[in-house]
Amino acid sequence: MEYLRCHEDVIAMTEKLGFLPFFANKIPGFSVEEHTPRELWFTETDGPWEWKGPVARTKKCLYGKFFGGKAGFISPEWFPDFANYRRDGFDFDSRYESGLASRKDMDVYDTVSRYKTLLSKKLKSLCGYSRGGEKGFDGVITRLQMQTYLCIADFEYMRDKFGNQYGWGVARYSTPEELLGYEAVTSAYSREPSESLERILEHLKKVLPQADGQQLYRMIK
Repeated sequence: MEYLRCHEDVIAMTEKLGFLPFFANKIPGFSVEEHTPRELWFTETDGPWEWKGPVARTKKCLYGKFFGGKAGFISPEWFPDFANYRRDGFDFDSRYESGLASRKDMDVYDTVSRYKTLLSKKLKSLCGYSRGGEKGFDGVITRLQMQTYLCIADFEYMRDKFGNQYGWGVARYSTPEELLGYEAVTSAYSREPSESLERILEHLKKVLPQADGQQLYRMIK
């Protein structure tokens, strides 16, 4: 078993595999959770919960809810094909104009794009999801990540009067284009989405021989 003991190890494993879900799933050994020693979970020392922000800040991995609505990392090498497949040939504006995205999705995406990066609390406020306002923010933000239009650029923590951080990190959202550059993210657009899917599946078959084709497809679809 290859163990993860710091955020640099997460980056290295993501670069090696191309894709790395955070939580255990039906493919054995294909997650941060399974490769992290138990003693690093919920301890006073930094563990996988705290690694997410430092990994995302390096821009050596993109982080978001990419796998069945659950979180994980994708390397910049493989993100263009992943985005090409998930977006199915649509940038967000064309998706909305084709009637394939809701007004709520458009409001959230446009707001993040305009500000470049936003903490979730501020994003909710700007889009009218404050108490008593719009409902369904979690569904919108998850869908936009699954479609690869948004990702999480960092996590920020509250601090006490002594400067010590506490509580759960607050997600800071951005677009992949803002983090990696438009040309990098769209570099696979010349391929058919089905070709990008096939490239991803062929790669994963090589690095995850313990998985069958259906398991891999269900993870990526």
